[in-house]
Amino acid sequence: MIILWLLLGALGVLLILLLIALLRTLRAPKLRSTYVPAPDEQEALALADKLAKMVRVDTVSVPETDQREKFLTFHRCLEELFPLVHERLEKTEIDGNLLFYWRGQSSERPLVLMSHQDVVPAEGEWLHGPFSGDIADGKVWGRGTSDTKCSVMAFFEAAERLLAKGYVPPQDVYLSSSCTEEWAGDGCPKLVNELRRRGVRPWLVVDEGGGIITEPIGGIHGNFAMLGVFEKGKADVLLTARSNGGHASAPARRSPLARLADFVHEMEHRDPFRRRMPPEVAAMFETLAPYASFPLRYVLGNLWLFRPVLLKALPLISAQAGAMLRTTIAFTMAKGSDAFNVMPHEASVGANLRFIPHQGMEESLAILKKKAKKYQLDLEVRHASDFTPATDIHSDAFRLVMDTVGQVFPGCPASPYVMTGATDARFYQEICDHVVRFAPVVYGPEQMKGMHGLNENIGYACLPGAVEFYTKLIANMGE
Repeated sequence: MIILWLLLGALGVLLILLLIALLRTLRAPKLRSTYVPAPDEQEALALADKLAKMVRVDTVSVPETDQREKFLTFHRCLEELFPLVHERLEKTEIDGNLLFYWRGQSSERPLVLMSHQDVVPAEGEWLHGPFSGDIADGKVWGRGTSDTKCSVMAFFEAAERLLAKGYVPPQDVYLSSSCTEEWAGDGCPKLVNELRRRGVRPWLVVDEGGGIITEPIGGIHGNFAMLGVFEKGKADVLLTARSNGGHASAPARRSPLARLADFVHEMEHRDPFRRRMPPEVAAMFETLAPYASFPLRYVLGNLWLFRPVLLKALPLISAQAGAMLRTTIAFTMAKGSDAFNVMPHEASVGANLRFIPHQGMEESLAILKKKAKKYQLDLEVRHASDFTPATDIHSDAFRLVMDTVGQVFPGCPASPYVMTGATDARFYQEICDHVVRFAPVVYGPEQMKGMHGLNENIGYACLPGAVEFYTKLIANMGE
């Protein structure tokens, strides 16, 4: 009887809490994202033409290869498109990587605008050639249009227009662009080391990573400026199982492939990594909640009650959202025997890990090694780097970016979020406390799918807004 009364009491408390959450949701205003690019068509087409010319220069980067001459060709394209930038700013070129210095009225709070020149290979059948730079159906087509020659074009264009007016920025400005970002090469570190050699410590760095995302979470419609505030760490690992091999007609138990399969199955179905909601992710959900459909608004707007449920449910609902809560592992490569009737002496799987701050590189790899040992697997870490420090979302620098978004993109809500991928921005965190990952262009589902995939493109209607964002950000550094 006592247990029954306790259960009834607990149920009563739960119902009261659910009712409180419901009343809070009903009383909170329902908001709507209203921003849609509506540029001058002539200006948008002129910028599309500049981006198209940049796309037509093949800048596919190949790991551990000297490709300086290839990128010098791209630099000549930039010089033709942005002559004042090259005439009036101090240019430094290091092995194909670019750094431009624009002296401002003050050197107290330097600003770095950055994005990379290089692109990933373009394979498969495209609607428009990957280096055609075709302008069709309201879009610029080709490899690099959205990742990320669009932002390179935009901040060069912003500087070009301001220089044409004789403008002197309130703070020093640096335009930074590496040519090794796509394979995590040493291009950006060389630029960072150059700034370190000069004694420059940027106050704010703005790189790619976030963007104006259409429907960032299912059920939240419209365009939202998602500002990346830190990156998860990452590692590439190889797991190898060995045996004496043999003929497939008499297979031994616990063969290399079988052990690897058991290991992969356990990692997929019994996730060993702890789930926790970083404060930046909580802030993102709280920002987005008023724009969601009612059921989602009810949950996201009451994290004080539903956080435990979200921690369990989000990875099942959204892979992207789930990746912001925990270390992830993705199995990407596999190798076994070279013949159908031969048991492998050795089999392996490759995996990519992404580390979350509450369970970083050291702890996550230790968990993986323990699991691998259970299945008699050897683990080799090919590459590993830990997560980056988070930019303070309450800092003046972050607020400056948020305010600039509000000024340039009216009706577009801005929110912090966690980068699950990797960018060059992490290298700048060695010399800068405020690094924000945001490319001021619109990424809809088609653009997100095209990044590193087929038919990459960008809607050219968003290009004037991107130029205006960088222009306004430079000016706002004086406030």
